Amino acid sequence: MVLDKSRIQIKLPDKVKLIIDTLNDAGFEAYAVGGCVRDSILGRNPKDWDITTSAMPNQVKKLFRRTIDTGIQHGTVTVMFADVGYEITTYRIDSEYEDMRHPKEVIFTDRLVEDLKRRDFKINAMAYSDSSGLIDEFDGLSCIESKTLKAVGNASERLSEDALRILRALRFSAELDYEMDSELESAISELAGNLSKISAERIATELIKLLKSDHPDKIRRAYELGVTKVILPEFDLCMDTLQNTKHHIYSVGEHTIHSLIEIDKFKDQFDERENKILKLTMLFHDFGKPSCRTTDENQTDHFKQHPEASEKIAVNIMRRLKLDNDTIENVRTLVRLHDLRPKLTDESVRRLIVMVGLSRMEMMLKVRTADMLSQSEYLREEKLLYIAELEKKYREIILRKDCLSIKDLQIKGRDLINSGIKEGPILGEILKALLDDVLITPSHNNYDYLLEKALQIEKDLR
Repeated sequence: MVLDKSRIQIKLPDKVKLIIDTLNDAGFEAYAVGGCVRDSILGRNPKDWDITTSAMPNQVKKLFRRTIDTGIQHGTVTVMFADVGYEITTYRIDSEYEDMRHPKEVIFTDRLVEDLKRRDFKINAMAYSDSSGLIDEFDGLSCIESKTLKAVGNASERLSEDALRILRALRFSAELDYEMDSELESAISELAGNLSKISAERIATELIKLLKSDHPDKIRRAYELGVTKVILPEFDLCMDTLQNTKHHIYSVGEHTIHSLIEIDKFKDQFDERENKILKLTMLFHDFGKPSCRTTDENQTDHFKQHPEASEKIAVNIMRRLKLDNDTIENVRTLVRLHDLRPKLTDESVRRLIVMVGLSRMEMMLKVRTADMLSQSEYLREEKLLYIAELEKKYREIILRKDCLSIKDLQIKGRDLINSGIKEGPILGEILKALLDDVLITPSHNNYDYLLEKALQIEKDLR
């Protein structure tokens, strides 16, 4: 890719153009800046449009009808059009950083170059307006041409200012498939320990963005540079754990990386939430193996009960990273059951669906596939055939609309109460027993049979 700065033209959204024009007409400089400029040059659709200006926050507020003081102490005002906001930040110079995240003091300036100088990476230090064209004082275009990630100025200084930039570098490398230059990698390796001072929520956000990128294998570079040792030491244990078995050709960690690549091939079949769950599942699914590893007299390794161990570790990590309960519940279930191999009978598959949860079955099938494709070629054909048959059975069951939950029973708790069965724990036990019966024989899911069965169970329990 050969890029000519003078020929770069970015189609600004109407509202962004309006903001810049309004500021210009009032005598101020204004530019789209940062990630939106980078993504526009790359042909990507920017998620957000940030604007930088020589105007002070109070001057910005006077020019627009609806504003929010998003971070006015740092020079940021959000201009609202209907329910869409655009952040406008005054040119600024950051003073010394006190907590490896935030500057002690923000000094406003009237020079754009000073504002660009404080930014993290060269590809994020470009600005644009229709009147001035592309402003690229730090050769961000050349980094795009060479697909290289470089810090603005001294890499160690940039990362020392804000330790989260360590993870941002790895994340950009994964999202854009860029290589980090040697200076940046050296700085990451030197300063990785500073990530211990960054909040769990921030770490989780960047880690998940890396995993959801097209190149989740960049987590390997995070390991090599000592980053995962700080934020995810469990992964390092996996990288150091060999698998001497016919079923595997990689260490646990390398198997994990390959499974992340494989699950990515299914991303178009799932929404954003589900892809997050899938990536985290593949990351964690074998984290219990290092602690479960045993070696027999033939020097063959075994990892009995590793799914249960992996679930416990996964839950601890997700809570440590302060992930939401929905994510935790879905991931822990998929991790715990990822290695389950039920018989290919209707009853066994129905019970599998109940255990996994209907909403998770599609994800479970892809987890099983990605896990298997990251193993050795040993029995691969047979394993693929098993998964295909399992999926076939599952789809047949769904097509028949077999009963798979208590709410699908043709009799309800209220019906049982009306028949004389008392509310309480016994009622719950009866409903569970009825579901178990129907899972064995779907034709038993009719009101009369279930009522008679329930009354008999209640009598037996007295």
